[in-house]
Amino acid sequence: MAVPCYLPGMEPFFIGSQIYRGSSYGRLHPLSIPRVPTVIDLCRAMGWLDEARYRTSPRAKPAALLGFHTPDYVQALVAAEAAQEVSDAVRLRHGLGDMSNPVFPEMYRRPATAVGGGLLAAELVAQGGVVYNPGGGTHHGLPDRASGFCYLNEPVLTIQRLLAMGLRRVAYVDIDAHHCDGVAVAFDGSDAVRMISVHEDRRWPFTGALEDTGGGAAFNLPVPRGFNDSEFALALDEMILPAVAAFAPDAIYLQCGADAVTEDPLSRLALSNRSHWRAVRDLSALAPRLIVAGGGGYNPCGAALVRGLGDALGAGDSGSLAGHCKRRAARARLGPQGTAVGGAADDAARRPARRAGARRVAPRRRAVKGAVVILARARSGPRRPPLSRVRRSIGLPDTGFFEGSGHLER
Repeated sequence: MAVPCYLPGMEPFFIGSQIYRGSSYGRLHPLSIPRVPTVIDLCRAMGWLDEARYRTSPRAKPAALLGFHTPDYVQALVAAEAAQEVSDAVRLRHGLGDMSNPVFPEMYRRPATAVGGGLLAAELVAQGGVVYNPGGGTHHGLPDRASGFCYLNEPVLTIQRLLAMGLRRVAYVDIDAHHCDGVAVAFDGSDAVRMISVHEDRRWPFTGALEDTGGGAAFNLPVPRGFNDSEFALALDEMILPAVAAFAPDAIYLQCGADAVTEDPLSRLALSNRSHWRAVRDLSALAPRLIVAGGGGYNPCGAALVRGLGDALGAGDSGSLAGHCKRRAARARLGPQGTAVGGAADDAARRPARRAGARRVAPRRRAVKGAVVILARARSGPRRPPLSRVRRSIGLPDTGFFEGSGHLER
């Protein structure tokens, strides 16, 4: 059994960078809003961020990106930033300079800094621990093209680094509203990486179907619109946590996208930040290493709150940020008069009174593709590979592209 990652005296680290401050994809783009700077400022204003635990993200050199991305694509990305324009041929081949992935002043340096943060996170958890990299989580990047606002795939490169360091198994858990198509491409059929994704059904990029097992490496759970905290708790308890525990990972990477939260303009899910809190808390006990990254989130208030709360990691004394996390979680479970709030209690309060004699339908079974039905199929369907196959370890090849800080620019 894996030891809990919140070891006594082991405080989590927070990775940030000034490059995110003032950097924008453009005035009309969903990523025109500041996200990482807002998270940093919020955490500092609330007294959650101990400067001794803050680390400035390095920038990954082009050679460090070649474990997943092609040399032609990396060269095109660097050239596009330098020229601040792309040709029609580059736009068609590499997806650069279109409406989703526009040309902007930091279009190479900003994602390369996110990757550098991920590589640094891998090094910081080498002996165990927790790291929060809010600029990471760019899970749509593809080997030869930008996709879905993601120019580079930080989760893939970070997980590759963890494996190159000698870890045998890494669990990747993704609770972003959009399926992690780039990560799925990278680790299809892998025995070393278990991918678990909970994402909105019939939402771009339209991948991650329930029947898609990723060559035996993935559990995909597409959920309907309006998916709420009660249903997320069921998914966490009945699929995510058992699948991670059965895999017995050496490390967990949690892509904690905030776009699944109510009122995000690019999804129609209805989670609160309590779901993200609980995912961090419960997954932390299943491996000695935990990396928490950002991801989606296009409502500036919701993204800041969810990502800011991600900084409250670990266990510690009552004066530490970790102690605040424990107290905050306890308060979230009890209202002013000690009544339970959030999750199922909030759902019950919002539901209209049931008519006398009407048949009671549990909210967790509210749709044909509701969470219980999906989970039952996902865990017991004939297409799901046996857990014994998932748990089997293999020898890991040397990637040859990661040599500590040799591929990082500080």
